[in-house]
Amino acid sequence: MPAPAGYAEIEAAAQAAGLIVMGALLHEGRTLILLGAGAAFWPVFRAAPEATDTQPDPVDRWSLRVVGALAERFDATALFPFGGPPYQPFIAWARASGRAFQSPVGMLVHDSVGMMISYRGALHLPGEIACPVPAGVSPCDSCAAKPCTTACPVGALSADRPYDLDACHGFLDTRPGQDCMAQGCAARRACPLSAGAGREPAQSAHHMKVFHKR
Repeated sequence: MPAPAGYAEIEAAAQAAGLIVMGALLHEGRTLILLGAGAAFWPVFRAAPEATDTQPDPVDRWSLRVVGALAERFDATALFPFGGPPYQPFIAWARASGRAFQSPVGMLVHDSVGMMISYRGALHLPGEIACPVPAGVSPCDSCAAKPCTTACPVGALSADRPYDLDACHGFLDTRPGQDCMAQGCAARRACPLSAGAGREPAQSAHHMKVFHKR
């Protein structure tokens, strides 16, 4: 029987598949590894069959295949943030990992990709493995300017009140709103750490198109 996989092996396999490890935590006595989209994701996805087969939900179907293959390789259970209800508690897991926090505008902010967070799945491993211990401190605590709080043109986002979805969608239907449609949410882009995601505008445009039609 092969030895259980270690964190470094799982991280390397995820990177080879076009994903990054965005956090880890102990869940139900087992290690849960959160996987997300980093700079390599979009080029890998664009070369995949799901990107061109014209079927619905290409990114989710790609995630099912790729994360599912990783789960099979490491004898893990694959979990996904879509496909519900009921939905898996990815936001709670993200915060419990010590690498994601509530931002001043309510959205999650991650210690390496800022507000350009895109969890694509998770691996629930059969046992407990040693994982790097994060600082566990929100990057927002040391961000003096907090540009995310003033970036939204219609003030749709705030940690003090519910997300104004109607205002957001209404703005996206206007000519000025095409900047967000093409480049991604202005508040997300304003976070200084979001550059760490290495996200291509085409990826943000895809996510905005899916978001705006639902």
